[in-house]
Amino acid sequence: MKLKVHKVESLESQKVESLIVKKIKTVLKYLKYRLFAKHKKGFGIHSPFLYRFVREVLYGNKYFYAYDEIAELRYDLLDCDEEISVKDFGAGSKKMKNNIRKVRDIAKYSAVSEKFGEMLFRTVEYYKPKTILELGTSLGIGTLYLAKPDSRAKVYTIEGCPETAKKATENFKELKAGNIEQIIGNIDEKLPDLLKKIEKLDLVYFDGNHQKEATLSYFYRCLQKTHNDTIFYFDDIHWSEGMTEAWNEIKKNEKVTLTVDLFFGGFVFFKKELSKEDFIVKF
Repeated sequence: MKLKVHKVESLESQKVESLIVKKIKTVLKYLKYRLFAKHKKGFGIHSPFLYRFVREVLYGNKYFYAYDEIAELRYDLLDCDEEISVKDFGAGSKKMKNNIRKVRDIAKYSAVSEKFGEMLFRTVEYYKPKTILELGTSLGIGTLYLAKPDSRAKVYTIEGCPETAKKATENFKELKAGNIEQIIGNIDEKLPDLLKKIEKLDLVYFDGNHQKEATLSYFYRCLQKTHNDTIFYFDDIHWSEGMTEAWNEIKKNEKVTLTVDLFFGGFVFFKKELSKEDFIVKF
């Protein structure tokens, strides 16, 4: 009995040590990012395209009424004690380990932040993509940031968890976002069929499975539907060693011309008129 107890304690100790090591590595990565991200607010950037992107999209200061609508919805969700059964297909959550989760916890730990959500909103408002794809709906906060800038844009979003998708649908109706088409099911199974009916992709938000193999699989599938003005945005590119490896492979792809590393996410552009460059930008 004592041997079993010691073995369990040893395993728990190893898990704690592993988590501490991972946290230290993440902090060191972030410090490195802050050290080498020299292009805050466009200063020192020689590329006109990137300069406009940084000034108008990353640091754009226009006010939009939809910001307040989505913020109010977020506050409501953060105050919601309702529990739902969550089905994780990807890497899961670092904060929430149980499958039965409160809506407020999902909103707190899984929904896109206000800062990055408004950045996505400005991306749509500035570049006017007409066909938008989101991989990983969650409660639909990110989806709304993609859908509200232009009601004429078509937003497809795939969510694997039925109960989470149900809450997202309620949120879409509450904010009267009628340009969203929601697909429920495993992204691995639903994405190929969806891409068959889409002629081209203008903007893709990858936030469905934070694992190297899955991220690269989705990237290569969506790559077939890109054109010169397509924009990809990947969430959590430094979430794990695997995600960093995936990001590095994406940067090297011959179709990719410009990438922007924001640490917590990364943009990919395919414009042939641009020189192949990788930037780290403070945000």
